Amino acid sequence: QVQLVESGGGLVQPGGSLRLSCAASGIIFSIYAMAWYRQAPGKQRELVARITTGGRTNYADSVKGRFTISRDNAKNTVYLQMNSLKPEDTAVYYCNGKWGVHEYWGQGTQVTVSS
Repeated sequence: QVQLVESGGGLVQPGGSLRLSCAASGIIFSIYAMAWYRQAPGKQRELVARITTGGRTNYADSVKGRFTISRDNAKNTVYLQMNSLKPEDTAVYYCNGKWGVHEYWGQGTQVTVSS
């Protein structure tokens, strides 16, 4: 059974930081491209950051320079370090793993940026 389990969300003030984690099980983690998406109320789900099996990364323009995606294949975990958070970063953040036609999603973790 494949599971992607996110953690690390919460309430943070503007300018603050959070680190999200996504622990994978039931897959050969190292062969999956991993990504973080987010969905704000009333909006479509959007790609935040992606990391390939080789460690190449790409980011949404809105988070470049503030967010960093990384992976630890030994721990089957992908991370999203979020700095300089803004109220518009408020959303449910989802972990995604993809290998060919195989694609899996986590259940999401809420991030709220508010004073």
